[in-house]
Amino acid sequence: MSNDTPENQPDLGVGPSRIANAEVRHEVARAGVWIAMVSLAFLAIYISQSLLVIFGGMVFATMVDGGARLLGRVLKIGRTWRIAIVLAAGLAFALWLGWFAGSTLSQEAAQFPAIIEEQARQFFAWLREQGFQIELGDVQGLIGQALSGFGTITRALGGILGGLATLLLIVIIGIYVAIEPRLYERGMAWMLPREKRRDFHILLARMGFTMRRLMFGRLVGMVFEGFFTYAMLALYGVPMAALLSILTGLLAFIPNVGAFISGVLMVMVGFSGGTDMGLYTIFVYFLVQNIDGYIIIPMIARKTVDLAPALVLAAQLVMGILFGVLGLFLADPLLAMIKVALERRSERNAEDDAAAVCEAERRAQEEVAAASASTANA
Repeated sequence: MSNDTPENQPDLGVGPSRIANAEVRHEVARAGVWIAMVSLAFLAIYISQSLLVIFGGMVFATMVDGGARLLGRVLKIGRTWRIAIVLAAGLAFALWLGWFAGSTLSQEAAQFPAIIEEQARQFFAWLREQGFQIELGDVQGLIGQALSGFGTITRALGGILGGLATLLLIVIIGIYVAIEPRLYERGMAWMLPREKRRDFHILLARMGFTMRRLMFGRLVGMVFEGFFTYAMLALYGVPMAALLSILTGLLAFIPNVGAFISGVLMVMVGFSGGTDMGLYTIFVYFLVQNIDGYIIIPMIARKTVDLAPALVLAAQLVMGILFGVLGLFLADPLLAMIKVALERRSERNAEDDAAAVCEAERRAQEEVAAASASTANA
């Protein structure tokens, strides 16, 4: 190879790839932009599972950050120490839940499927007495087909090992982001044009505030539903009160769908103890859901994240079909972030329109002033 500098290289003349016509060059550049956009869209679809896992990490980081901020109101210590306390408390709760479920609820968990199946058989037998030709095996087949349809894009999410690996990745990403959020924020802002960075920081701050309120309300609802359900069921002597309360609290993280599933399980276990107990579990279900829906959530989250229930349910349906259980869990936070982005976009459009109106008025005033000056000079 030659050691000549680029300035000393000989002129090779016009290359074969040069397009002489300026209009053709412009159209080729536009076509290149469209091809790049389509390629990015296909790439996003191809790596959609990874993107959703990253978003799950952002959600977890927001929950950790919210806990650290709450501790900051009481403990005047460094942010790193507060994050460590939040993570230690979460790990302790997970270990306690695993120990409690393994030692106390193991027998109940073993009996739970048999009770549910027996109640389902009795329910379908009652339907057949009323003239409905429905068999339990047919319903089980439909449920199996529905569950097999979940996650058609992300088959890797299926299975216990895949779910645990995904959860571990979400936790690791969330911890890294929660420890140094400004590092990633600056990195993303650096890739944007200079004039777009201020708006990006505003949008990110609003998204973080909205996500913290949403997750805080979700966690408070989970704790309330779990403890209140246990107290009400144990008071009447409903079997498996502890297991049902844990399932109710965990499923409360999924709006709409989680409450329905926990309610069905609670009522089916209740009717295994008789009609009176079954009716009592129906009363407990509606009482818990109404208190949580009309008192707890409006006080915490709904003033900040006002999402229409039908819209949330539609998003859960789409995300569940595309991404399985993980999409079902993250549909609500993702929808909230999209809403915040659209609201900020609407504000920017309103600001641009107001600026355009002010500029038009200023020019009109200048023209009137110039016309008045020219008339006076004449």
